[in-house]
Amino acid sequence: MLKGTVHKYDANVDTDAIIPARYLNLSEAADLAKHCMEDIDLEFVKRVRPGDIMVATTNFGCGSSREHAPLALKGSGISCVIAKSFARIFFRNSIDIGLPLLECEEAPDNIEMGDVVEVDLANGKIKNLRTGKTFTAKPYPDFMAGLISAGGLIEYTRKRLGVK
Repeated sequence: MLKGTVHKYDANVDTDAIIPARYLNLSEAADLAKHCMEDIDLEFVKRVRPGDIMVATTNFGCGSSREHAPLALKGSGISCVIAKSFARIFFRNSIDIGLPLLECEEAPDNIEMGDVVEVDLANGKIKNLRTGKTFTAKPYPDFMAGLISAGGLIEYTRKRLGVK
């Protein structure tokens, strides 16, 4: 179960907004996190806390296919992103690093900046603790749930191969 304060954004937040291109020479999540969302929300890095949840409307993560964007979000402490829709490459890059994304048509319209949300990834349940409303996202197929649970594709593969 995940629980965190919401950071909410509108449609078409692209990977350049998540992590500006001028920081693509960085590769560590902690370094990227220092600049996460800075071109659209200067206060984000000051407000975000480990476990917080990002909510957006449609087409989140559009633009470049760079892996830096989900790394910056995860490094900043975001535990989950909820949106009506995601750019497909961003979706896959996020799952590959163990950052859960939930697609839910209703939730973004009923969750506001600063709300506290609980997320049950196993069942796809999203609950806004301010309003008490619950929403259902598509749960992950077993394989994808395994990737997220392991912390991403590399950790999943290490566990399967018995490598530490």
